[in-house]
Amino acid sequence: MAVDRRRFLGAVGVGAGLLMTEGVAEGSAEGVAEADDFAEARGEVRVYLGTYTTWTGGGAGLGVGAYDPATGRLRSTGVVRGVPNPSFAITAGRRVYAVNEQSAGSVTAFEVRDGVPKVLNTQSTGGADPCHLVLHRGHVLSANYSSGSVSVHPVRPDGSLGARTDLVRHKGSGPDPDRQEGPHAHQVLSDPTGEFVFAVDLGADAVFGYRLSAAGRLTEVSTARLHPGAGPRHLAFHPNGRFAYVANELDSTIVVASYAHGVLTPGQKLSTLPADAPTTPRNYPAEVLVSADGRFVYLSNRGHDSVAVFAVEQDGARLRLVEAVPVGGEFPRHLALDPAGRFLLAANQNSNAVTTFAVDRESGRLRLTSTFTAPIPVCVAF
Repeated sequence: MAVDRRRFLGAVGVGAGLLMTEGVAEGSAEGVAEADDFAEARGEVRVYLGTYTTWTGGGAGLGVGAYDPATGRLRSTGVVRGVPNPSFAITAGRRVYAVNEQSAGSVTAFEVRDGVPKVLNTQSTGGADPCHLVLHRGHVLSANYSSGSVSVHPVRPDGSLGARTDLVRHKGSGPDPDRQEGPHAHQVLSDPTGEFVFAVDLGADAVFGYRLSAAGRLTEVSTARLHPGAGPRHLAFHPNGRFAYVANELDSTIVVASYAHGVLTPGQKLSTLPADAPTTPRNYPAEVLVSADGRFVYLSNRGHDSVAVFAVEQDGARLRLVEAVPVGGEFPRHLALDPAGRFLLAANQNSNAVTTFAVDRESGRLRLTSTFTAPIPVCVAF
């Protein structure tokens, strides 16, 4: 089987056992129940850790951990075994949804019963390598990277997933011959109003906006075109709902876009790296997020291995680079702010570590406080 550019990049430094087995989610949660009872008594918060199960050195399934909101520290409490390549997960109350990033892509639904996550069911996404998903208007939407498509599954009353109701295939390409030969959907997310949903496509240099009907069908309402070769990967909205920030994986830039009524309009573009940053190894921005108060934007730099901190200016219309702090690991993929906004966690894929940073609320600057070892961590979901 040919190894595509996405899998090659992800495998750098971790050893690529890329036999993408199409496993079935069994859903046995080893060691979770007893540990979670203890975690609750200690005031800890449950977290889920995404990984790759088919890569050498990867995890055995969806990781489960406990987070101490007072110190920012993580500890492992078990794993939901038999869930293949759960590289991204989201939570909704007692329910959890995770992609299964493999060539025959699927998405798995879980419910937490008596402190233990149990698999409800798994549904095919109809695409290859789903890498992101969102819960939007009673449906789970998944972004299929390799096939450049977005799938839709209704959520049943018990939290399980119904049969797919739609599969939208993007069109477009870009100038990068290795990564932009065709569309590659990399993220799907709701706008702040919950009226529209957006799919960020690295291969097409575009962000597609949709409306979702009650029947689970997508209708395209807008297309925001990024500059050629940008490779948009993820975006995050400002809390005021009037701006969004697009992280571009292929040219190490972040773009500020104005937003209104389902339409994104790209504006300011700036580098995610300091002016004196080395040109090698090549850098690949990944996650972008905004602080709850809207004052700061954070972005992970893979290659430069840093977290870029931007100050938000002019009510969200402009960004200014404050610092790019060393992440304390290699290839930081996913970032997450804890619910209180006191700590930022970085999942460092190629060094098997999740690093925690204390956030200075006044300056936005970060200070490394702890490191947690985990097998190929690529997502942290509270």
